[in-house]
Amino acid sequence: MRVLVAGGSGFVGSHLVTRLAGEGHEVVVMTRRPESLPSDASSGVRQVFGDVSEPASLRAALDGMDAAYYLVHALDREDFEERDRDGARAFARAAVAGGVTRIVYLGGLGQDGDTLSAHLRSRRDVEKILLAEGPTTALRAGIVVGDGSVSWEILCQLVERLPIMITPRWVQTETQPVALHDVVTYLAAVLDLNVTGEHFDVGAPESMSYREMLEVAAHEMGRRLHIFPVPLLTPALSSHWLRLITDVDLRTARSLVDSMTNEVVVTERRLEALSGHHPMRFVDAARIAIGDRRARKADTAGEGSAAA
Repeated sequence: MRVLVAGGSGFVGSHLVTRLAGEGHEVVVMTRRPESLPSDASSGVRQVFGDVSEPASLRAALDGMDAAYYLVHALDREDFEERDRDGARAFARAAVAGGVTRIVYLGGLGQDGDTLSAHLRSRRDVEKILLAEGPTTALRAGIVVGDGSVSWEILCQLVERLPIMITPRWVQTETQPVALHDVVTYLAAVLDLNVTGEHFDVGAPESMSYREMLEVAAHEMGRRLHIFPVPLLTPALSSHWLRLITDVDLRTARSLVDSMTNEVVVTERRLEALSGHHPMRFVDAARIAIGDRRARKADTAGEGSAAA
């Protein structure tokens, strides 16, 4: 198939592009800066300019595509909710006009009846727009566990930098992460399934609290961790706390912290049966991600030594 991946240079998108190309699809990465991406004609992947805030650019990018993935969000912008809605609407309409027969979207878990954070609410709004405007299949996921994920990196840095942790209440919130390998497998699998107009939950076999995630990560990293939750840290103070301890910027930290107050768990597993793929346990996903993180850091250190 001819497949366009909007957001194909991002964390999940770049791994999805590799998977789709390996399966023989003709893959096009839509990006605002195609000149910044490496070009490799032998891989079957090419780059094209496209910006969801410039609808005129989308028609040319999507024309002639069989399927399109929408992995775009504007979390680093103050007006990200409005931008996300406008971008999704423009993308869906351009996709339909260009003859696309399948749009695939990766959104977030969370119950519609819950008071969702702005981040999760925006993800759900985008899902609704895409489902209403075009032939869409939506996947809902929590934290994607893999080296390069912002949320996962935050957890790793907390473990590394705070052996004794005075934590906000959100460490007790129930969540259901998913391994990078699993979410990419499900995203690729839906191309072969007749499931347009539907949404599916994806996640590890078990749910857990953020505290349990931190404890598993600490064990896999060979570190001791002592956690003391307190009720005094508001989301605003908590985001400043994350900003001080980790490398994440304040706006992104605030959006992620707000989402951590919502329970995000899998409520159905239809896609597992339809695809024949069953997700790995969190501990296995964490072990792989931590190993990849160590290897990346070692490579970076080696490059620095060689340059010196």
